[in-house]
Amino acid sequence: MKVSIALITGGYTAESEVSLKSAAFVFQQLDKSKYDVYTITVTKDSWFHVADNGIRYEINRDDFTLPIDDRIIRFDLAFIMLHGSPGEDGRLQGYFDMVGLPYTSCDALTSALTMNKAYTKAVLVGIPDLYLAKSIQLFESQRSEAVDTVKRELSIPYFVKPNAGGSSIGMTKVKAHLELHDAIEKAFNAENTGRQVLVEEFVDGREFSVGIYRKGNGLVVLPATEVITEREFFDYEAKYIAGQSTEITPADLTSDQRARVERLVKAIYTRLNCKGMVRIDFFLENGTDRFFFIEINTIPGQTAQSFIPQQIRAAGMTETEFYGGLIEQALVGDSLH
Repeated sequence: MKVSIALITGGYTAESEVSLKSAAFVFQQLDKSKYDVYTITVTKDSWFHVADNGIRYEINRDDFTLPIDDRIIRFDLAFIMLHGSPGEDGRLQGYFDMVGLPYTSCDALTSALTMNKAYTKAVLVGIPDLYLAKSIQLFESQRSEAVDTVKRELSIPYFVKPNAGGSSIGMTKVKAHLELHDAIEKAFNAENTGRQVLVEEFVDGREFSVGIYRKGNGLVVLPATEVITEREFFDYEAKYIAGQSTEITPADLTSDQRARVERLVKAIYTRLNCKGMVRIDFFLENGTDRFFFIEINTIPGQTAQSFIPQQIRAAGMTETEFYGGLIEQALVGDSLH
C-alpha cells in the first residue's frame, strides 16, 4: 500500500514563487513506487490540487481531505514545502496538529518562534562558541523614533530586515545614516512579515549555510556551503538569479572549524526543538575566527540549485533517498507521540 503524501506549496508572501519551484523539484525526486503524491497549493483564496487532466479540486479544510470525483483522498503525511507564511510560521503546523495529520517540518511552536528572528536570537544566548551580532527589534509602535533608536544603540554599518521575513526580501545593508529611514520603512512594509523590523550590526566575514536533519535517534549535519557574492550581501537577486553568487560545497573550512560548526548546528537544532530538515546560516568573522549566527530556516529551499540539495549530493546521497528518509522519520516520529 502506497503512502499518500500532500506536498504543500504556495503561500501568502513574495516567497510563494520559490515555494512552487521547491515543491516541483521535490515532486520530481519522490519515489512514486512508494508514495502517491498530491501537490496542494495554498493561497489566501483557496487550497487546491490540480489533477493531471487540469481540473482543480478544493481541499476540504474540515479534515484536510481531497474529494476527487467519486472518491476522497485521505493523506498519511503533509510534506511542507511552503516558504514564509503560513507554512513556515507555525500556522499550518497548528492546523495539522488539530486535524491529526503528521508533517515533515518543525512543530507549531518552533516554527512560530524561529520565524521571529529577534526571539530566536534571545533563545540561543548562552550556547558555547556561538556569537550573536548586536541588534534591536523594532515594533510598529516604535516606528516614528526608529531611526534615532538605531543610531543611539548600534554602530553603523547595519543590516535592516523584516523580523519575520525570508529570502532576504525587504532587507537592506545600510552604510550611511541617510539611508536608514528608507531601509526601515522598506522592512516594515514587506508584505505579511508581521510589521516588525530587526536591525543588526554588520559582521565582516565569510558566509556559510549548513543543513541538519534527524535520522533515527541521531542528528546528521550536512557538508557546509560557502556563499561568495559580488553584491553587497546575499540578497534575493544573489539567491535566485544565476551568476550573481558562487556557492562552494563542501566549504573550505579547517577541521577545527568544521567540528565547531557541527557542534553549533546540533546545539541550535536541539535548543530550538527542531524536527525534519533545517538550514542554519552563519558568518565566520574575519580576523577573529568566531561564528556568528545569522538565521535558521525551517523550510529551506529545495530547487536543484538550493543549498540543501547541493549538500545532500556532497554527502553522497540522492535527493530521492534523502526526502524518503524525511518522510519515514516523520511517520515514525509521529507514531511515537
